[in-house]
Amino acid sequence: MKAIRIHNYGGPEVLRYEDVAVPMPAAGELLIKVQAASVNPLDWKTRAGYLKDFFPHSPPFIPGWDGSGVVEAVGPGVTKFKQGDEVYAKTNRDGTYAEYAILTEPEAALKPKSVDHLQAAAIPVAALTAWQALLEKSQLAAGQKVLIHGAAGGVGSFAVQLAKWKGAYVIGTASAKNQAFLEELGTDEPSDYEKTRFDDAVEGVDVVFDTIGGDTQERSWKVLNKGGILISLVQPPAPELAAKYGVRAEMLGMQADSAQLAEIAKLVDSGRVKVFVEKVLALSDARQAHELSEKGHVRGKIVLKVV
Repeated sequence: MKAIRIHNYGGPEVLRYEDVAVPMPAAGELLIKVQAASVNPLDWKTRAGYLKDFFPHSPPFIPGWDGSGVVEAVGPGVTKFKQGDEVYAKTNRDGTYAEYAILTEPEAALKPKSVDHLQAAAIPVAALTAWQALLEKSQLAAGQKVLIHGAAGGVGSFAVQLAKWKGAYVIGTASAKNQAFLEELGTDEPSDYEKTRFDDAVEGVDVVFDTIGGDTQERSWKVLNKGGILISLVQPPAPELAAKYGVRAEMLGMQADSAQLAEIAKLVDSGRVKVFVEKVLALSDARQAHELSEKGHVRGKIVLKVV
């Protein structure tokens, strides 16, 4: 099969498009004929070696943490899926930048019926991250106020929609060019960070969802209500600052979850959650996809078309 492989850590130039053996499913595993794989910041951070202390694999390996495809074969003990099923998944290993990939039952769910594989591939990592941050960690409830930084990005766009589904009041930060997009997502209060410092205009927030880190996280503490929570994807929040402001703070480590993917699929099929794909590239153009992802400011997701 054709696949992208990384033989050593580095920049986008280390991504090689080459022939590798098709993997075989073991007990409890599915062999998926991948139709599309999404590109996440996690991918280029893994490629660059920033996360090598957190993940057990080392080069050479196939990158890619989520995707959508068709079950080609199942290993012994698989009961939830059969050959021909259309599935999408967030895998706990790497490997979706390829024509075939191995998944386990707890990682996969039937893909939403209302979208194609390109759109389905864009969902798992980003939507699960938003779900686990807002619905699990934050226990976001109707009537609460949430501030989502980077609200036009892959994770942010799902976070806005999930928060609105739960009945929250949503404030979202993004650049000037994405203000109309924030309104399209359903953001109650779009904030242009190029014109306004959010901490001068926002107060009384119950949840801050930080996808930016740095100065943005630093200025987020003072907008929180006592007893509120700050959840970050990118930078561990300082516990001493959480104590100072009387709030909770957590760094999110997102996990694969088949049941949550099944719930997200229902929301997509009902029209409550929409998928936004900004760019589709061929698998062989993975280098370009990583270059775009590293620059940031992507609206929605970048997807690699495998088939």
